[in-house]
Amino acid sequence: MKNIVIAAGYATRLGELTRNFPKPLLKIGKNTILGRMLDDIDGIPEIDEHIIITNHKFAPVFEEWKNGQKYKKPITIIDDGTETNDTRLGAVCDLLYAMEKQGIEDDLLVVAADNLLFFSFQDFVDFAKEKQTSCIMCHEQPSVEKLQRTGVIVVDENMKVLNMEEKPQVPKSHWAVPPFYIYLKKDLETVRHSVENGCGKDAPGNLAHYMVEHTTMHAWPMSAGRFDIGSIDTYYEACDLAKEGKI
Repeated sequence: MKNIVIAAGYATRLGELTRNFPKPLLKIGKNTILGRMLDDIDGIPEIDEHIIITNHKFAPVFEEWKNGQKYKKPITIIDDGTETNDTRLGAVCDLLYAMEKQGIEDDLLVVAADNLLFFSFQDFVDFAKEKQTSCIMCHEQPSVEKLQRTGVIVVDENMKVLNMEEKPQVPKSHWAVPPFYIYLKKDLETVRHSVENGCGKDAPGNLAHYMVEHTTMHAWPMSAGRFDIGSIDTYYEACDLAKEGKI
């Protein structure tokens, strides 16, 4: 299984912090956002490589960071060739680019690089092995306002995904979808042809939505919370929590 980290965005909402520096490599306490995630994923036996897809502007920064890492699994940095937010490929196209560039024919763990997690991805991988299907994560979100800004799924009693909507005005459930996915090898052909068949390009949830309509998928309820670093305020909040030893 390959761990593909989508890290090609420009994080414009973080202002000067990320004007010339990638958000995943910002420090939270003594570690980086990405480092905290890889510390967990690197210990998963099924994972044999970390593939980080970034843009041309930040690729040298990631390469320099890579040279100082000592993970068990090799790290590959892929440059998608873009240099501005206006010319970015979008998360789905970045994933497809990485798959083509590396000739990937393995199961995939696909993760966004801007979250702090309070659980292990091992449980997610185990869930996918049990179900033998591609999978997405989910968590209960009581706020209708927040559900209207994310992907929302409907599931059956076995957590098989019956329906997914992006940013629904009238959510059909309280199951929200964070940006973490497992796509099995048997579904990669469907993934490869997703964009040419109408899948949205920008958000990673666009692919999950497309896949729900074209193959069988299950949803794993997160066993603990996460901290989404989407703005300069949430970044400084995470730094304060780290200083206090709370994360």
